[in-house]
Amino acid sequence: MTIKNVFGLVEEVKKELENLSLEELERELNDRDDLLLLDIREIQEYVDLGTIPSAIHAPRGMLEFWADPASPYYRDYFQEDKRVVLFCAGGGRSAFAAKALKEMGYADVAHLEAGFNGWAESGRDVEDTTDKARWMRKPRD
Repeated sequence: MTIKNVFGLVEEVKKELENLSLEELERELNDRDDLLLLDIREIQEYVDLGTIPSAIHAPRGMLEFWADPASPYYRDYFQEDKRVVLFCAGGGRSAFAAKALKEMGYADVAHLEAGFNGWAESGRDVEDTTDKARWMRKPRD
């Protein structure tokens, strides 16, 4: 058996998803009040780099458990009638995560194709998350 290239798999998954541009996400953030914006990056990424304003940190490893109302880990900000938009650093993990939420039954799911890195590199606002986490920020050289 040959291992499939993960980046090829990401491209396949994206064909089944709504892939938002930076402009589309910005428009939704301004126009919608039913948007659940999820930052699925690892905690250290979240602490070191900040996040998109109004995003909730939901690490990829816990996403399905937090999104399942029958799970003891369920977080009540997951609601079936909300628009859910996910992002990671570059759009790969969030594509897999968006697919998983759709498979769970969430109907209105998308992901930010450019990811957090694209958001930050475009000069858009980034929220400092240092005070939101119990983890320490790594010193920068």
